[in-house]
Amino acid sequence: MLATLLAGPSPVVLDGGLASELEARGHDLSDDLWSARLLRDDPAAIEDVHLAYLRAGARILISASYQASRRGFERAGLTTAEADDLLRRSVQIAGRARDRFMAEQPAAPRPLVAASVGPYGAALAGGQEYTGDYGGIGEDELERFHAERLAVLIAAAPDCIACETIPRADEGGLLARLLDRLDAPEAWVSFSARDGLSTCHGEPIEEAVAGVTASRRVVAVGINCTAPEHLPELLRRARTVTDMPLVAYPNAGQVWDGPLRRWREGPGADRIPPEVARGWVGAGARLVGGCCGIGPEAIGALARTP
Repeated sequence: MLATLLAGPSPVVLDGGLASELEARGHDLSDDLWSARLLRDDPAAIEDVHLAYLRAGARILISASYQASRRGFERAGLTTAEADDLLRRSVQIAGRARDRFMAEQPAAPRPLVAASVGPYGAALAGGQEYTGDYGGIGEDELERFHAERLAVLIAAAPDCIACETIPRADEGGLLARLLDRLDAPEAWVSFSARDGLSTCHGEPIEEAVAGVTASRRVVAVGINCTAPEHLPELLRRARTVTDMPLVAYPNAGQVWDGPLRRWREGPGADRIPPEVARGWVGAGARLVGGCCGIGPEAIGALARTP
């Protein structure tokens, strides 16, 4: 389904930042669960943001499961069954937003729902998705963490999987193998990067990209939640090791302060200049969108970029 969409004549527009748009609408996301808290406390708010992105022109919605996990929910006092229910709910909420959009625009192409799978670092809630420093976690524990969450999300029947903001090459490779083992829907894997050369953990981006492309479920690979000025070089380097469709959805250029749980520094502009987006497409990007700090207005402008 995802591969068919990517084979079309035009680049596919993703949605933008979910948590940052929820914050812009007045929601406090300062606790460890971040946007995942609203899966329990205010699912309608998440649905409304999804719908805003579809109305802006997004063709794919990414679910609110990025930081959702059994570990995080159980730390907040929920049972395993309740945690799994909220993971499934993230996919269902995106599906409801799609249903509303299709009722409004029945002639529009049917959008896809991608289940978000964030890195292990996101569940640690200290900004480790931007460092990859996991404190010596073993591969078996890392695999159990991802496998249990992926299994629940796959059972919720999303159209595709978005393994996103992955800071480490080895974690990307592990996820690619799990996607195959669990017979997941088609997926993309996108890495977070600290500059134009390396993942946030420090591996060459070429190594990270090459480590996921052997998967029969991964149909696109690229970069997300990274400062936009780094994308051209990262995409160029990714293209040297794969002919696979590339993914590009940067943040607004700010830096995440883990202890303070807020963005700092950087321009933080909610816009993607048309010439910049055309540059990503020229470098091979077929999935383009925005991450933290990029809202519906910017996605609308991107969708209108020729």
